Amino acid sequence: MKDINFIFLVLALIAEVIGTIGGFGSSVFFVPLGNFYFDFYSVLGLTAIFHLSSNLSKIFLFKKGLDKKLLINIGIPSVAFVIVGGVLSKLLNSSYLEIFLGVFLVGFSAFFLIKNKFTISPNRKNAIIGGSFSGFSAGLLGTGGAIRGLTMAAFNLEKSVFIATSAFIDFMIDFSRTFVYYQNGYIHEHDLKYVPFLFVIGLVGSFIGKKILVYIPQSKFRKLSLSFILLIGVVTIVQLVLR
Repeated sequence: MKDINFIFLVLALIAEVIGTIGGFGSSVFFVPLGNFYFDFYSVLGLTAIFHLSSNLSKIFLFKKGLDKKLLINIGIPSVAFVIVGGVLSKLLNSSYLEIFLGVFLVGFSAFFLIKNKFTISPNRKNAIIGGSFSGFSAGLLGTGGAIRGLTMAAFNLEKSVFIATSAFIDFMIDFSRTFVYYQNGYIHEHDLKYVPFLFVIGLVGSFIGKKILVYIPQSKFRKLSLSFILLIGVVTIVQLVLR
C-alpha cells in the first residue's frame, strides 16, 4: 500500500463508470487524468493493461448484445492500425501528443454537439474507415473510443449492443497494443503496483455503470457521450496550460 496514490484510483473508478455509461470506454477519461500523476508514456502502458480488465467486464455484463458484423468491419482495421499508432508514438514528443489529444477531443465533441443532425452513413466502408482511425488514435494517443463511438452511433444500436460490441473491439485493440507498448518500454516495473487495483476498478466500475445505464433514455445516449468527451478535452487543455 506504500506509495499508492488513492486519489488517482478514485478518479480511475469514476472514469470507468462514465466510460461504461458513455459506451466509448474509460480511456478517453483515464488518459488525460492519468497525465496528472504519471508521464504520458507510462499512462499509455497503464491504460492498455487497465482496459483489458474493464473490457472483459463489459463483455461479460453485456455479452448478449454483440454485433458480429460490426466486430469484423470495425475490429480488424482497428487492430491493424493500433499497432501502427503504437509504433509511431515512440517517434513523437509526448508534449505534442498531449496537445493533439486535448484539441482533438474538444474539436471532435464540439462539432457533433453543434451539428447534432450530422450523421455518418451506416455502411461497411465507413465502418472500416472509422475502425482504422479509432485504432490509430488508440495506439498513438491512448484513446480511440470517441471515434469508434461516433462510427458505431451511425448504426443506431441499442445500448447493450453498442457497449458489448465496442468493448469487444476495445479488448482486441488493448491486447494488441499491450505488446507494442511493452516493446516501446512504456510498461514500467514501478507502475505495476497499480495493476491489481485497476483490475478490480475495471470490474466494479463496469458493474456500477451498467446499473446507472438503465436510467438513461436511448435518446439522451449520444448527446451524453459527446458532452463527456468535451469535458475531458477541456480538462486536458487546461492541464497543459497550467503546467
